[in-house]
Amino acid sequence: MKQNNDGFTLIELMVVVVILGILASLIVPRLMGRTDEAKIVKAKVDISAIETGLKLYRLDNGTYPTTEQGLLALIEEPGTEPLPSKWYKDGYIEGKKQIPKDPWGREYLYLSPGVHSEYDILSYGADGAPGGEDINADIKSWELE
Repeated sequence: MKQNNDGFTLIELMVVVVILGILASLIVPRLMGRTDEAKIVKAKVDISAIETGLKLYRLDNGTYPTTEQGLLALIEEPGTEPLPSKWYKDGYIEGKKQIPKDPWGREYLYLSPGVHSEYDILSYGADGAPGGEDINADIKSWELE
């Protein structure tokens, strides 16, 4: 009677594991650095979306929300002066029921009137502190393209 020895030997399985380990050691470090880059890009996209909402708000109401009214004025009608004259019932950030947080989980800072333009929007980056370099660098609305 002939035995059926279909399957993998221990050596074949070990060779596959070693090959997968080598591939992972080459690929994973390249992908890990991309996470930080993706967060920076997301912050820039968020700021651009917020800027679009601010411009629409201004189109309807003649002014940008004040610093006190904050970015919340883009999704909830402000109750403080200056009251908006034609606040859009669905808000000014498409499909959003809340203002997005930066990719590191913090609120975007908003100042209106701004120091650098009519309004300033800012994320302090990964470290959450002013200044910094690389992933810790501030992401500023007035420096976006």
